[in-house]
Amino acid sequence: MSQSLSKVYIHLVFSTKHIKPLIHEDVRSGLQAYIVGTLSELKSYVEAAYANPDHIHILCTLPRILSVASLVSKLKSSSSTWMKTKGSPNFYWQDGYGVFSVSASKLTIVKRYIENQKVHHQKTYFKDELREFLNQYNVEFDEAYIWD
Repeated sequence: MSQSLSKVYIHLVFSTKHIKPLIHEDVRSGLQAYIVGTLSELKSYVEAAYANPDHIHILCTLPRILSVASLVSKLKSSSSTWMKTKGSPNFYWQDGYGVFSVSASKLTIVKRYIENQKVHHQKTYFKDELREFLNQYNVEFDEAYIWD
């Protein structure tokens, strides 16, 4: 094959530093738009994104020219700087992240899940949600090191 082609969907989840509720409603949609724009510049197509007060969910494609770590690093750095210009001088993302593969046949389900975050988190805490993802995907983790 003379051309490299791919279509890899990922569900990316990460929180603010120490899971502090720093994403206020007045900047939420702007942050989401900024993230979509940043990912677009990185050649990643966003299917859904939702910024909760203390964490974010993004369903997007993984560009064939970037590793997950590189994509996340560029996204966090850029969006953290953007948040600081919007009146949050002490804004930081957590050091780590969760990333989960998504089958093309499950896109609608994951997209609906992300779009329903506001309702979902009226009854579920972020830590419980992330633990559930890690368990569903059989990701081994140590509670002592997962939260920062």
